[in-house]
Amino acid sequence: MKLSREEVNHIALLARLGLSAEEMEKFRGQLSNILENFEVLQQVDTSDVPPTAYPTPLENVLGEDEVAPSFPQGEILENAPRKEEGCFRVRAVLE
Repeated sequence: MKLSREEVNHIALLARLGLSAEEMEKFRGQLSNILENFEVLQQVDTSDVPPTAYPTPLENVLGEDEVAPSFPQGEILENAPRKEEGCFRVRAVLE
């Protein structure tokens, strides 16, 4: 399906693009090529293919939660530039 200059101009207007004459011809060819590829795809028989949301089955790839010892609070706060009541003290971002 070949697009006309008017159709490409309308698409550019919808996308709020200002195109030069060279760009108009360039995009006219590219968009026409894309539409021709869709026409080829529409000819493929998919009547025996069930509709699917995902082409591959979904499975949970997360591991089980495991309890592990954490670092001692004092050891972590040793490197803190400022600390207060066992927590990091940071400057206020919003006042």
